[in-house]
Amino acid sequence: MARNKYDIDEVIEERFDLGQLRRLGRYLIPYKKDMAAAAFLMLSASALTMLIPRFFMTLMNDLIPNRDVRGLFLYSFYTLLIILYSALALRLKIQITNRVGQNVIHTLRSDLFCHLQELPFSYYDERPHGKIQVRLVNYVNNLSDLLSNGLLNTITDLCSLIFIILFMLSINVELTLMCMCGLPVLAAFAALIKRRQHRAWQIQSNKQSNLNAYIAESINGIRVTQAFVREEENRGIFNRLSDSYRQAWMHAVRFNFMMGPTVDVISAVTTAFLYVMIVNMTMGGDAASVGVLVAFTGYISRFWSPITTLANFYNSLLTAISYLERIFETIDEPVAVQDAPDAVPLPAVTGRVDFSHVSFSYEEGVRTLSDVSFTAMPGESFAIVGPTGAGKTTIVNLLSRFYNVESGTITIDGHDISKATLRSLRTQMGVMMQDSFIFSGTVMDNIRYGNRTATDEEVIRAAKTVCAHDFIMQMENGYETQVNERGSRLSAGQRQLISFARALLADPKILILDEATSSIDTETEIVLQQGLNELLKGRTSFIIAHRLSTIQNCTRILYVDKGQIQESGSHEELLAQKGAYYRLYMSQYETA
Repeated sequence: MARNKYDIDEVIEERFDLGQLRRLGRYLIPYKKDMAAAAFLMLSASALTMLIPRFFMTLMNDLIPNRDVRGLFLYSFYTLLIILYSALALRLKIQITNRVGQNVIHTLRSDLFCHLQELPFSYYDERPHGKIQVRLVNYVNNLSDLLSNGLLNTITDLCSLIFIILFMLSINVELTLMCMCGLPVLAAFAALIKRRQHRAWQIQSNKQSNLNAYIAESINGIRVTQAFVREEENRGIFNRLSDSYRQAWMHAVRFNFMMGPTVDVISAVTTAFLYVMIVNMTMGGDAASVGVLVAFTGYISRFWSPITTLANFYNSLLTAISYLERIFETIDEPVAVQDAPDAVPLPAVTGRVDFSHVSFSYEEGVRTLSDVSFTAMPGESFAIVGPTGAGKTTIVNLLSRFYNVESGTITIDGHDISKATLRSLRTQMGVMMQDSFIFSGTVMDNIRYGNRTATDEEVIRAAKTVCAHDFIMQMENGYETQVNERGSRLSAGQRQLISFARALLADPKILILDEATSSIDTETEIVLQQGLNELLKGRTSFIIAHRLSTIQNCTRILYVDKGQIQESGSHEELLAQKGAYYRLYMSQYETA
């Protein structure tokens, strides 16, 4: 998939892979008893309804000529029972298949969502989020009808077709073969358009994915759009993507709509020939031909009905496979960052962190970190400074194992973090990233997000420590105030303070603060710094900051540039060296 591009199609798999359908079928295994019950209901109802044309043939050939009133009423009663049973069976079948179909959809979507939760940051770095979302929502929803009705209807209609053919053969072999002569023509037509139809639906899914990606991007960036008066340009981009989707959809459904008329034409031609043959039999003096005419008239309509259903299922199948390819492609995406086979839980740590010759690249051939080594002792505070893109955030991302190092090792208390379980590693860390993400819910829930067992008092204490308590209490419902997704009701500084409280509430041994005070005013920062100095005692902390006034008291400052540690020391030591850190500090001092 193209990196962060809404206007580039995903790679299309040319081969028509029925293995995707078999894989989907495995989701039905837990419901095999329900499916068997529904199949029995439909097959029994189908078999019984096949008797009705035979009843009419008996009426015409035997009961009516012999004036057998009792037999007439008896066969009418049998017909009524069959119709009632078929109606009941259809109702029960719909209930069962809808329940099973929605359960499978739920399981499939759950598997997809759970896998997305495990995929590393690199997966999301390379993909527009809208193209991921469309797989989880739209593509899975489009499988609903196939699972609820399509598969079972196909099985029962196929069996019904077999029943019909057997009944027809029992009446007249020649007429039956004539009725079936249109099937090879239909099969040849389906095979002829299969590949083009499959590709058309793949292209349609790509255009839908592109449109969804742009919609998601536009919603997230609506403030920037309006600030720069980009509405007209964005409307043009949207219309272009929407028109591409419309054209792709129209092209794809054109193939689907070809199947119905084709079945109708073939059925009309074969039915006409059958009527000609039956009329010839009648005019030839065959007394039984009237009953045959009545019976075959009933069977002919039933013969083409399941074939029409099968043709519709064939269309749905080709559409579904184009979606299944994308769904299972996502589920099969390897989890690059996961527990090693021999991973063990990381014991309670004191906080010693060692980077030993660590190198890392986001993209092949572009080195982000190169041979980085340092040691942080328990309780020390490390500040990481340097120009934009120097690799500061990458260092703390590797420490949290959001990415795997390419070479070198990172250890905590002597334990290689690549050999520790992710859960045991990350539960002992408190991380506040540059993006202060706020979830929809209450302020209390957002602060408690990283420590669900924390009491209300502990949440309030953490908020007071980071100077968030006062503004929270000024909101209409205090800590129970509902905030919108991404915290749109809050200022950037307020979002950052809540995220700060969230990180601190986890009570970690290792604390990571990535631009923790970038959106906080100077007055609040001064008060916050007092609380932080107390809080950082006994914790190993890594603080990324551009404002050097916030990190002067750190145990050590690492100046990172071009993926390497250029300078290391305390604030006073680095100023005395009059190197890169000195120049950075003086530039801020002069600006201030």
